Amino acid sequence: MQSIGEKMNNNYKASISDKYKAVVIGGSAGSFQSITKILSIIPSDFPLPMFLCLHRLKHVRNGFVEALSIKSNKVIVEPYDKESIKRGGVYLAPANYHMCLDLGNTLSLATDELVNNSRPAIDLTFDTSAYVYREKLVGILLSGANKDGAAGMARVKEKNGLTIVQDPEESMINAMPNAALAATEIDLVLKVDEIIDFLLLLHQKVKNV
Repeated sequence: MQSIGEKMNNNYKASISDKYKAVVIGGSAGSFQSITKILSIIPSDFPLPMFLCLHRLKHVRNGFVEALSIKSNKVIVEPYDKESIKRGGVYLAPANYHMCLDLGNTLSLATDELVNNSRPAIDLTFDTSAYVYREKLVGILLSGANKDGAAGMARVKEKNGLTIVQDPEESMINAMPNAALAATEIDLVLKVDEIIDFLLLLHQKVKNV
């Protein structure tokens, strides 16, 4: 098996920095297996907060967190409105609520109108994450069937954060990654295993910062 270093090109290596303070991940149809795999490998002491915005059935409020948590090394929570963001926390947008980040290190929930026919909307979580963390944000967009997240990734890029999309050739449904690639210049196009490698190396960089 190739080592992480052997698998990564110089641009990939250069993207690893201890400046990053948060990771935001969006996904829709076809992303559940990928996010489950990511959470099963990321170590329990990964120090950066992670914000997950995944399209889900709005009327099914139970079972989703439990399904994600089965193999996760991290505790996954659905935040309440105005909940404080903790170091190393993993926050999942609740069913039928938009999840936004606020200045002051808190999360807010809203039942405003649908965005891209979605609530929670990936664009809103990405947009507000970029506003708060700016160049210190890593944005990751996985498989999905619509364009939600594309404008959000463009905002992450505009604020000089790092943008990563799942390789469309690997994605179960590639509409979402392709929409992001059309919307802005994406820094890294990676397979899920490479996204995991990136996060593990990021962990090594930031764990003592």
